[in-house]
Formats: sequence, structure tokens, C-alpha cells
Amino acid sequence: MENTTLFDVKMIEKANIRLTLKEVCESLRLKGYDPIKQLAGYLISGDPGYISTFEDARGKIMSLERSEILAYLLEEFLK
Repeated sequence: MENTTLFDVKMIEKANIRLTLKEVCESLRLKGYDPIKQLAGYLISGDPGYISTFEDARGKIMSLERSEILAYLLEEFLK
């Protein structure tokens, strides 16, 4: 009998958001930007110009929905 592997899609999505945010923050730091201010600007305005293209940080952050990022951040903060 084979075992069935179950995946928690929500857990995988959260891990992806967390990893992406860490990578984007590190790229912004390396470029000399304050990642908190840059991400806040992006999340509030939706303007991807707040995120540098360095190390594809802009592409990475734009691969996620802003609403999903905000929901993740709120959930983590309220834990």
C-alpha cells in the first residue's frame, strides 16, 4: 500500500511569501535602501518603483498579490 502525501497549500503559500519578503529586503539593504520604508511605499501605493530591480527584487515582489502580502504580515504581527 502506498502512502499519500498531503500538502498544506496555505502553509506553502505563507512560506513563499516569507521567503520572497526576506529576499527582497536583503536586496534592498544591499542597495542601501531602508526595506521597511520601501516595502511600505509599495504596499500603500502599488507603485513598483519603490522596489529596486537589483537581484530581480521587483519581479519577486510583483509575483505576489499585495493583498496576500498584507494579510500575511497582519497575521504574523497579530500572533
